Amino acid sequence: MKNPIIVALDVPDLGAALGLVERLGPAVRFYKIGLQLFTRCGPGVVEAIKGTGAQVFLDLKFHDIPNTVRHSVESACALGVDLLTIHLSGGAAMIRAAADAAREGTQVLGVTVLTSSNRETLRETGIDGVVEDQVLRLARLAVENGMTGVVASPLEVTLLRQVFGPGLTIVTPGVRPEWAAANDQQRTMTPKAAMQAGVDYLVIGRPITGESNPREAAERILAELI
Repeated sequence: MKNPIIVALDVPDLGAALGLVERLGPAVRFYKIGLQLFTRCGPGVVEAIKGTGAQVFLDLKFHDIPNTVRHSVESACALGVDLLTIHLSGGAAMIRAAADAAREGTQVLGVTVLTSSNRETLRETGIDGVVEDQVLRLARLAVENGMTGVVASPLEVTLLRQVFGPGLTIVTPGVRPEWAAANDQQRTMTPKAAMQAGVDYLVIGRPITGESNPREAAERILAELI
C-alpha cells in the first residue's frame, strides 16, 4: 500500500516546518503548505520542503478572474509543486483556465465545499440545498472543464466514486482518528473509513502535528489502515 498521508504544515515559520519534517522522517513524505506558511515564508518554503525529498501539496485555493488564476497556476507549476488547489466556485471559465495552465508533474485539484461548512453555511451564501448536492455539482463542473481531481470531505467520497469512478483523484481533509479531537472540521471520518470509501490521499494536521511524538502518531494511523 502506498502511503496516502499528506501532513498539513500549519505552522508559523520555516524553521518549525523543517523541524516537523525532520521529526516525522520516513513516516511521511508528502506535505501540505497552506496560506499561513506560504504567506509568512513565500515560495522559498516550497523549495525547502522539496529539498528534503518530500512531495508538496500547495493548498492556496486560487479564486479570481480566469487570467489571474491561469498565471497563478503557471507560477505554482514553476515551483515544482505536486498538487495545487483552486476553488471550483470560481466557475467554468476559471476552472478551464487553471486546467489549461497546468504542467506535467503538477495536478490541479478543485475544492468543492470546505469541511468546516455545512448546510447552514451554504444557505448563508445563497446556496439552497444539501452539501452533497453542491459537492456533486461542483465536481461535475470540474470534470467537464478538464480537471482530474477534487478536494472533498470523506462523507462525499462514496457518492463521487459512484458518479465518476476510479479515475478521479480525491484528496480528503476532515480525517480524524477516533482518538483525536474534531476541532473546527464538521464533516469528518476516520482514516480507515475514508480509505475504504475510496480516498486517494488523506490530509491530516493536528492529530499528527499536535502530538508530542508526531512520527509515532503518523505510524499509528498507517497501522490502522492495514
